[in-house]
Amino acid sequence: MLAQQRQQAILGLVRRDGAVRVADLVRTFGVSDMTIRRDLEVLADRGLLDKVHGGATAVAPGSTEEPGFAAKSARQQAEKEAIARHAAALVQPGTAIALSAGTTTWALAHHLTEVPELTVVTNSLPVAEVFHRSVRSDQTIVLTGGVRTPSDALVGPVAVGAIRSLNVDLLLLGVHGMSTHAGFTTPNLLEAETDRALVTAARQLIVLADHTKWGVIGISTIAQLRDAHVLISDAGMDATTRDILGGHVGELIIAEPMAAAR
Repeated sequence: MLAQQRQQAILGLVRRDGAVRVADLVRTFGVSDMTIRRDLEVLADRGLLDKVHGGATAVAPGSTEEPGFAAKSARQQAEKEAIARHAAALVQPGTAIALSAGTTTWALAHHLTEVPELTVVTNSLPVAEVFHRSVRSDQTIVLTGGVRTPSDALVGPVAVGAIRSLNVDLLLLGVHGMSTHAGFTTPNLLEAETDRALVTAARQLIVLADHTKWGVIGISTIAQLRDAHVLISDAGMDATTRDILGGHVGELIIAEPMAAAR
C-alpha cells in the first residue's frame, strides 16, 4: 500500500471511530511505529486530524460538535489523570457527591472507588460502570435515567427530574469548554440542562478542565466561571490564563503531571 493510500485509510478510520491508536494502526497496516507516526504527522499538518499521545483524534470544530467517549478518552490522558488525582484528594469519606459525564470524571471515578462510605450520583454510564465493578458494599450509586448522548451521558427531563429531588455535598463537573464571557459550556443542549440541575443540587462546585478547554465554547452554558468554588486544571495552562481564571473562580488548582506518576 502506498503512503497516500494508507493515510487515506487512516483518515477514514479516524472519521468513523473518532480516534485511533498508533499500536492498533501498526497491527492493521503491518508497518512500523515510526511509519504510522509520520502518517499521522502528515495528516495533522494538513489539518485533517489532531495528534494526541499514542494516536490521533478527529478534528472537532464548531460549538455543537460532540466527540464520542472513545475519542475524548484518547486526549490529554496524562493531564486528566493528574487532575483526577488532585480532585480525589478533595472528596471526604461519608459524603454525598455528584459526578457529571466526561472522560476526566471517568478517570476520577477510578480513584474514588478507594474512598469509603460515599454516595455517588451520576448521569454517566461509564462512571457508574467503574463503581459497579468495584463491588463495594459501603458505597451507594445513584444512576439517573434519560436519553443517551454520544458522550454516554444520560440527559433530558427524566434525568433532570431525578436530580432535582436530590441534594449533594459537592459536584465534580467535567466541561467541554470555558471562557470568560461564556463560562463553562457544552455542545449538547440537553446535557447543559442536566448539568445545570446537578449544579443546583450541590452545595459546592468543583470543575475539572484540562488546559485545552480554555477558549473553547460550546453552544450552551452550564455555569459561569464565578460559580466554581474550585477549578482544577493542569500545568499546560499558560500564566496569562492562570491569572484570568484565578480572578474569576474561587480557587484555581494546577495539577502537575509528575504528581500523577505511579
